[in-house]
Amino acid sequence: MKVILLTDVKKVGKKDQVVDVSIGYANNFLFPHKFAVPYTDKSVEILHQQEQDRINKEKQLKEEAIKLKEVLKNITLEFKAKVGKDGKMFGTISLKQVIEQLKEKYDIEIDKRKFVNKTPIDSLGVVILQNELYKSVIADIRVHVSEE
Repeated sequence: MKVILLTDVKKVGKKDQVVDVSIGYANNFLFPHKFAVPYTDKSVEILHQQEQDRINKEKQLKEEAIKLKEVLKNITLEFKAKVGKDGKMFGTISLKQVIEQLKEKYDIEIDKRKFVNKTPIDSLGVVILQNELYKSVIADIRVHVSEE
């Protein structure tokens, strides 16, 4: 019997895959647990529609990430830090502070776990941080640290 899997089923197949299973296995295990649906013209049509919706959503998310990348390119975040006699900075500017300033001043939210270079800023001057907004869309965030 052909079925379309709704979730990954161990030793059977992956989600949205069409597989052949025995009638008893389908009726007694897959259907009651909502792991699969019978392979019919209507279910294939729904599967194709869901796949098209997923593709459209992925495309939309990528376009939004590209737009956000362009906005971030024109932004420079300003921070003030205390400096010792030898020109070294006291403390660091953390990624959390960078994210908070982006949220407060520009109403932009980014994921701190997606930073490519995760080291805190511990020197004066301009530092460019990179954040992966979406798969293969990496934005540069400029941070300028000056003496207080």
